[in-house]
Amino acid sequence: MKRVVTAILGGGQGTRLSPLTRYRAKPAVPIGGKFRLIDIPISNSLHAGIERVYVITQYASESLHRHIAQTYRFDVFRGGFVNILAAEQNVASREWYQGTADAVRQNLTRLIDDNRPAEVLILSGDQLYMMDMRSFVLTHRERKADLTIAVKPVSREEAKGFGILRLDRSGRVVEFVEKPSTDATLDALALDESTRDALGFPAPPGALLASMGIYVFRPEVLRELLIGSDHTDFGKEVIPSALARSRVFAFPYNGYWTDIGTIPSFHQANLDLTLPLPPLDLYDPDYRIYTHARFLPGTKINQCAVISSILCEGSIITGARIVDSIVGIRAVVRTGTTIERSIVMGANHFERIDESQPHGQMIGIGRDCRIRNAIIDFNARIGDGCVLTNEGGVAEADTESYSIRGGIIVVPKNAVVAPGTVV
Repeated sequence: MKRVVTAILGGGQGTRLSPLTRYRAKPAVPIGGKFRLIDIPISNSLHAGIERVYVITQYASESLHRHIAQTYRFDVFRGGFVNILAAEQNVASREWYQGTADAVRQNLTRLIDDNRPAEVLILSGDQLYMMDMRSFVLTHRERKADLTIAVKPVSREEAKGFGILRLDRSGRVVEFVEKPSTDATLDALALDESTRDALGFPAPPGALLASMGIYVFRPEVLRELLIGSDHTDFGKEVIPSALARSRVFAFPYNGYWTDIGTIPSFHQANLDLTLPLPPLDLYDPDYRIYTHARFLPGTKINQCAVISSILCEGSIITGARIVDSIVGIRAVVRTGTTIERSIVMGANHFERIDESQPHGQMIGIGRDCRIRNAIIDFNARIGDGCVLTNEGGVAEADTESYSIRGGIIVVPKNAVVAPGTVV
């Protein structure tokens, strides 16, 4: 695994996650109360013993760079690193990344020439899962594959939103269709029983195999597919073109995996973590998610009712009711407040009492508030008596102090919601 290099695709502006991406790159968005999205693919790599990791991004990368610099430090004897590859103008290129494949193409010198890897592992920066990457790479080697694609069984309806593969009985990919829509195409791509049994794939009858956007390439094949080509996207262009001239295989995965590219999916992915038996086990000692060690005091809880929720270190919760929610680091929730099915991200710092603050409000949630189906970003100030529940069922909205996306209320970072506001 020491000979493998990981490239994590950090994405572009992340408009579907706005306003959470207003001031930060998508991989820097907080999740689970104390982690960042980027911690997921990095942790997957580190658990496999892969310690040369690049994060490719081009938008608002300052907070992402700070998080990585503070978190992932390797001693001089290991030689590992996690480096940012931000889009930049240079002699070879004057353009922003035009897509996933173009982002890798513009960084081939650093990924391949500077490291001389045995394989290049390409991961997405906006997915929530834990996968055995060591097994993934070893399977790729055993098959002498040029490209191996991680695949997950999906239903017929779900298949319309993914790149779908058809395999032969050896596990080799023989057809790839991006977001199939017709019944005839879906029928042709469905995993037949004989192929499923021959491969031992853990898939239900009639399932289709979706690409997870996770790949292992032989470096020389990756270079051949990208250099001299105008392909900008792996799923739509590179993979279909590779089938005729390369050995492309599938690697089955049947665990928890979700793409958190929209506000509703991000909201639900967080709430899934609060379940009594969450689909992604944050408490598994063998698959810990690494993140910045902050050395914060424990959570302080005073006369509260807390049901199926996660409370993170440094938070202070007084006389409140917290249900099916996540309360993040350094969050403050005051007396009489009820929070349901919401994510309160917390704060970047502790705040001293200061009457000069906007509206005299302190960071955190004020007294006697009701909050449901909401996301409260870092350092937000929610005034006393606010009701953020979207009783009217508004689907989309934008104001100075909050937005609504897919019915979910989002209070952006550093926003101030005046006392008594009703949404």
